[in-house]
Amino acid sequence: MTTYVLVHGAWHGGWAWERVAPLLTATGAHVVAPDLTHDRDVGLADHVAEVVAAVDAVADPDLVLVGHSYAGLVVRAAADRRPDRIARLVLVDGWAGPDGSSLCDLAPAWFTERITAAAGPDGLVPPPPPASYGVTDPDDVDWLGRRLRTHPLRTFTEPTRLTGAVDRVPGTGVHCVPEAFPFARFAADLGYRTVPLEAAHDVPLTDPRAVADVLLAVGSREAPTLG
Repeated sequence: MTTYVLVHGAWHGGWAWERVAPLLTATGAHVVAPDLTHDRDVGLADHVAEVVAAVDAVADPDLVLVGHSYAGLVVRAAADRRPDRIARLVLVDGWAGPDGSSLCDLAPAWFTERITAAAGPDGLVPPPPPASYGVTDPDDVDWLGRRLRTHPLRTFTEPTRLTGAVDRVPGTGVHCVPEAFPFARFAADLGYRTVPLEAAHDVPLTDPRAVADVLLAVGSREAPTLG
């Protein structure tokens, strides 16, 4: 049995994987989808610690750690702290970079300026509208819009701390096309296998079957051929 630890992106919660998780568990896999702290001013390191705790709570040695979007940075830092616990890493349209890089370092200037300007005095950034994630179906827009929540600005500005241990963990970078940001390059620069999907950025919501198929292939050590 493979255990998948699924980590949501910014402004989302563990609910972001609600459509993917049943497709994994139907095959006998186990799924853990932690809910990262979002209602106060926390940093990237706090989210990393939360994911490490989720990993430590799993007894299964065959563990696949998955991060969507912002959580690409989180899962790589968590795997760097627990390289012997993680069998494989998967980034789904995930931000990723070398030691010392933050999401704001990797993002274009307009993105950093926009989220910094939007942050309130409590350090929390309100969510962008569902269309920003490529979600256009009216029912999905309503479903997502009711669930999105604020996200701590400090998680975007705090640098990643990596020792290099994460480089021992094989990785796959799923990137949606057309790309909003250079997620394929981020993954390729790390030496990860890249898997394109014709899908919106919020692909766990808009095309959960495609995401599940890639994760199941990775979990079974098969080379994903989707896209």
